[in-house]
Amino acid sequence: MNYYIGIDIGTTATKTIAFSDTGTIMASESISYEMLHPHPDWSEQDPDAILQTVVDGLAQVMKTMAPHTPAFIAFSAAMHSLLVVDEVGKPLSNCMIWADNRADRLATKLRKSKMGEDIYQLTGVPIHCMSPLCKLLWLKEQTPLLFQTAHKFIGIKEYVFFKLFGTFVIDTSVASATGLLNSRSLLWDQQVLDFVGISAAQLSQVVPVKHTLYYQSNGRQNLLPSGTPVVIGGSDGALSNLGSGATGTHQMAITIGTSGAARMVVKEPQTDECMRTFCYHVKDREYIVGGANNNGAVVLQWLKETLLQTKDDYESLFKQAETIMPGSDDLLFLPYILGERAPIWNANAKGIYFGLCIRHSKAHLVRASMEGVIYCLYSIGKILIEKHEVTELHASGGFARSRLWLQMLADVFNIKVLVSGTVESSALGAVVIGMEALAIKHHFNQNILAVYEPDPDLHDVYMQCFERFERIYHLLEGEK
Repeated sequence: MNYYIGIDIGTTATKTIAFSDTGTIMASESISYEMLHPHPDWSEQDPDAILQTVVDGLAQVMKTMAPHTPAFIAFSAAMHSLLVVDEVGKPLSNCMIWADNRADRLATKLRKSKMGEDIYQLTGVPIHCMSPLCKLLWLKEQTPLLFQTAHKFIGIKEYVFFKLFGTFVIDTSVASATGLLNSRSLLWDQQVLDFVGISAAQLSQVVPVKHTLYYQSNGRQNLLPSGTPVVIGGSDGALSNLGSGATGTHQMAITIGTSGAARMVVKEPQTDECMRTFCYHVKDREYIVGGANNNGAVVLQWLKETLLQTKDDYESLFKQAETIMPGSDDLLFLPYILGERAPIWNANAKGIYFGLCIRHSKAHLVRASMEGVIYCLYSIGKILIEKHEVTELHASGGFARSRLWLQMLADVFNIKVLVSGTVESSALGAVVIGMEALAIKHHFNQNILAVYEPDPDLHDVYMQCFERFERIYHLLEGEK
């Protein structure tokens, strides 16, 4: 029996999933890990803790699938991580993740400069403290000894591959999100490296997303049978488009996990004159354009656990929110509890409930929070819609399990929403890359489980709310 394993190293968990020839999930394991905040604006993770989730998840899925063994393993990983290692690959720092805002001051200064504009045009990565580029500038300024003595600056997937194979490699998809890779040559950009003050030798070797290594077991490590192909794969965002089937010129992928994103596949690098969107490599001559935001399902987790402090499960909260009319009776929530990336790129943005009055209930707070998350995605999506004709939204991520959220998405965008048979689109996208790498024919059916048609009348209601949403943000920022 053939099966293929996709491993998605995410923000809050590593998901290890066995897929069949048709893309059906046969076994899965999700193992969570902590996000560390040792100082204000710092967001880190323990690289060895994440490595262990890869090992444990793989072992559990293979145990479930025994006695059969996988045809290959392929990886997906979250973008923008950075850690420092020495000559033997030992971490000299925790892994700084996309949510880390400590480099905000440096990023803001660079973003306003001509050099910042040039770097964006060269790399397709907006200047923001999320990017490894800005994290490196912070390390250079704040920890000069560590910066000067670092052997390598790497991301979390590079660390995992080093532990498995003893070599430092990075795929073009993840590398293109560092702010250091030229988006056209797909090589480290020397002008950017000179600006940062590092050499290409201090970074991993850039390889295609189909780059394949073959596992060799030894006395200390026997994760896989010797000779098992391991495909490096790409970034979670790029692979989510592949896995959800949103690769056509009129299709947009919408993902809400811990964070959120709106993305489209294009055939050549595209940048935005206002630096609002990103452009990252997918594979071959394909790129994704779009934007990611910081505040996805984490907003509902915060609301449930911190503000409401309720024992209600999420399904119960969603049912309560369904009793409230669209627009939440004039209650708006700007969900910037973790600052924000696209399209405003403001790490200092703050969350706010606006319009609270005595008639508002817990259900109103929940619905307004859900609507706020969708408004953030729409603020990205409408930039893409201005440049591309979009007829379908392909939804993935944990929010794709919520009927209310999906209908809300369709109504806000006024575009139909398709939900495929798997919400684990990044892991499935990794398997798609693996099959292409090893020339394995696949017959993944984009089994559409649900279609949500927009309601034009509700779209009008939401657009009135969205206009207020944007106006409130700009007023709080002192803009007219």
